[in-house]
Amino acid sequence: MDYLTMSECIQLSFAVCRIGIYTCFRALCCKGPPPPRPEYDLVCIGLSGSGKTSLLSQLCSESLENIVSTTGFSIKAVPFQNAILNVKELGGADNIRKYWSRYYQGSQGVIFVLDSASSEDDLETARNELHSALQHPQLCTLPFLILANHQDKPAARSVQEIKKYFELEPLARGKRWILKPCSLDDMEAVKDSFSLLINLLEERDFEPSRM
Repeated sequence: MDYLTMSECIQLSFAVCRIGIYTCFRALCCKGPPPPRPEYDLVCIGLSGSGKTSLLSQLCSESLENIVSTTGFSIKAVPFQNAILNVKELGGADNIRKYWSRYYQGSQGVIFVLDSASSEDDLETARNELHSALQHPQLCTLPFLILANHQDKPAARSVQEIKKYFELEPLARGKRWILKPCSLDDMEAVKDSFSLLINLLEERDFEPSRM
């Protein structure tokens, strides 16, 4: 039986070490960059004072000082771990809402924010605007996230009350929509709601193209 000489043992040890070092180097230094997060273009609508700007600013870790209602539109890139949402927020004043549809093109999803503690008149207006959005040709097939904001206020209506008043079950049957309560006091719940919307957007990506 042949035995390795001391010199051969040393050479073999060096070879094994070189292989180990090379493997570690490949694992640590030659690993490719992580795949880019998908980006989705969303439109965010709701009456003035519903809290759209504050919610989006909080999601972007921006200061809430000197927040004013959006006039026209603004765009924010809202980062999440598994996606980036490019949100086009449209102003909700009376003289702006009639132009909303001009900004719908290219949207992949919709965020509708309502003030759950608003007056009956404003709630009726919000319902009409949501109904119009759900039936608009450029939005009717898209995922909807409906946020019943200001749940921290005493006059806030529950999600069940909102669902019934807005007639969401019959109106949105067959559509992909999520209705969630929210407030600035519980941003983790808001993030969870957006994560559910991202899931709907991802599911839509894997759907076969409509002919």
